[in-house]
Amino acid sequence: MRATFFAIAALAFLRIVVGMHFFLEGTSHLRDPEWSSAGFRRAAVGPLAYMYRRDLPQTGDWSATLGAVDVRPVAESADAWQESVVSSWRKLLDARGKRVGLDEGQKAAAEEQLAAAAQELNNYLAGIADDLADYRLQIQRLATMEQSPAAAQIPFARDRVSKKRRELSAQSVGWMNAAAAIGHKLVSQWDDSLPPAGRLQADRAVGPTAIWQADRFVSWSLVTIGACLVLGFFTKFNALGGVCFLASIVAAQPFWVGGAQDTYNQWVEIAALLALAALPVSGWSGLDYFLQSFSKKCFTKSGCCSPKQSTR
Repeated sequence: MRATFFAIAALAFLRIVVGMHFFLEGTSHLRDPEWSSAGFRRAAVGPLAYMYRRDLPQTGDWSATLGAVDVRPVAESADAWQESVVSSWRKLLDARGKRVGLDEGQKAAAEEQLAAAAQELNNYLAGIADDLADYRLQIQRLATMEQSPAAAQIPFARDRVSKKRRELSAQSVGWMNAAAAIGHKLVSQWDDSLPPAGRLQADRAVGPTAIWQADRFVSWSLVTIGACLVLGFFTKFNALGGVCFLASIVAAQPFWVGGAQDTYNQWVEIAALLALAALPVSGWSGLDYFLQSFSKKCFTKSGCCSPKQSTR
């Protein structure tokens, strides 16, 4: 059956609208230096939640200290976390020193600033000691709730577990951010003693994190998929690429898991992209039309697609 002009125009409009959404989302992520997928990963639920949370950034070794479910006293866990944070600062100082080449005076000043930052972190932890004690009690209770059969069978219990997990995650992120702010101030103090060229060299002492690299890959993928859909270039391939990306989002929030966020918008776009990938006229108004015409002419001239005449 021959496609009508209205059908072709409607599919072209759908392709351009979905492509613009992908393109604008990708460019907004690239323009915003503070954007990160950490919030999305942290909110993941369901059987794939561990995979999404695996590369989440931490300040110090939170998951093995204050965030661990064990019987250690709160003070011991807090000291272990503080030690891991200060150790990360010292490693950063050593890496900066190897790149920049600090003199003895700069090294002594940096060590004094490091000691002051460590004391500031110690004072901060002393001020939230009661909150940390309650947090440790709550994560133990959460672990008990998660192991209960009701957490997997009763919707109310699943929602309660998910809500409590989000609350405790927000608490831990707030404390880690406070410690990270102390670290940022410390790095600024180290930078003040360096010339501009030395600061650039010192900044390179810290390589990109795994989550930063993954975020950049995703952002550029969104831009590429969006631009190709808008132009109608390799429409089917890029539509399926968009489906794979959206499938990773809905997999992080499966609707059958309690506490999962709504993913109606993603399902609608998945359906639209599948239609663009399956229907033969989805790219007729884009560059694919000219590519198909060009390829047909080339094959016809070469004779590989021309009908062979029968010989007697």
